[in-house]
Amino acid sequence: SWQIVPSIMLKFLADPDREKAARVMQAMMKMVKLDIAALQAAYDGRG
Repeated sequence: SWQIVPSIMLKFLADPDREKAARVMQAMMKMVKLDIAALQAAYDGRG
C-alpha cells in the first residue's frame, strides 16, 4: 500500500517546534480527508 502525502505535511511535521508538529498531527488524526487549510490553521495555532 502507498500513501500520498502533501509536501506541506513534511514541513509541518519536521518543524523544530514540536508543539506545532503535535497540533498538526492531532488535527490530522481527526480527518478522513486531509484538509490543508485546517492543518495550516493548527500549525499556526489558530485551530
